[in-house]
Amino acid sequence: MGQRLASILKAVMQTNVSPAAPLHPKFGELDPTRPERLEELLRLGPAPPSVQSENGWSPDDCSSNISIKEGGHVLRRHPVAQSTDVARGRRGYSWGLHVWEITWLAEERGTHAVVGVATDQAPLQAEGYTALVGSNSESWGWDIGHCQLHHESKVAPCCPYPARHGSEEHIQVPDSFLVVLDMDEGTLGYSVNGQYLGIAFRGLKGKKLYPAVSAVWGQCKVAIRYFGGLQCE
Repeated sequence: MGQRLASILKAVMQTNVSPAAPLHPKFGELDPTRPERLEELLRLGPAPPSVQSENGWSPDDCSSNISIKEGGHVLRRHPVAQSTDVARGRRGYSWGLHVWEITWLAEERGTHAVVGVATDQAPLQAEGYTALVGSNSESWGWDIGHCQLHHESKVAPCCPYPARHGSEEHIQVPDSFLVVLDMDEGTLGYSVNGQYLGIAFRGLKGKKLYPAVSAVWGQCKVAIRYFGGLQCE
């Protein structure tokens, strides 16, 4: 997988044209350069357990088909047919660089497994199976099964992420990966196996955004581990 991901990133770096930009103004281009403060934050390691809990999943801000376990570290979706269910984090972010790790086993993702951010106005449940996080104007998400970005996807086309050039092949997202939210720059990106995949979304400044996932697989578990936040110097 590492070799495949490296080849995709190399192909992207050899072009000056972003395939994302023409599709939707809120999609950013894939820039393999990591945010300057990301390395600094990762060197600090995960936040203390109490801080992780404060930044875990919220039992009061999730679909009724989801239960929050282990002090907010893990969510479990109940086996409810024809439903898509969302959970949001306890804490929203409007400034600073924030990084958290998501662990979601590949065999528990189903047809629509979306990881991203949402405002407190985004819906928490929908009928049927869909990419609910990113389907509206209040959320932004990465479908980790199809490797597609979603924002207002009910009315706008999706965008591949990381961008693919000359091939329909996409990466296999591992069980654990990082979400990188920079509210000082207004961007959202993801890091897989130590490789930053680039900016997925821009234009997020001025909002208060919460970690969010939408799930369809019965009995799936999604864990969150907050690494921490850094203020802009």
